[in-house]
Amino acid sequence: MKNKNAELYNPCLKEQNLTYKCYDRNNYDREKCFFEIENYKACKKFWGEVSSFRRRQGIKPLLPPVEEREKIREEYLTKKNKQN
Repeated sequence: MKNKNAELYNPCLKEQNLTYKCYDRNNYDREKCFFEIENYKACKKFWGEVSSFRRRQGIKPLLPPVEEREKIREEYLTKKNKQN
């Protein structure tokens, strides 16, 4: 049975599942799953930075609610694209 609250605690659940599926398809060959692994790492890094920022600001919970995450991610990408 899947944990119904998994996404609440793991904002990279989709990326994690894509990585596992790639592993299954490719007999756990990491080289063939390079892009899925890198995408998962980038996701973990991003949400780790968000959590650290929220911790420093005294914002709880450290991870924003699931329904706010897409907006936060889009704002970050927009801001990053304007800097480049």
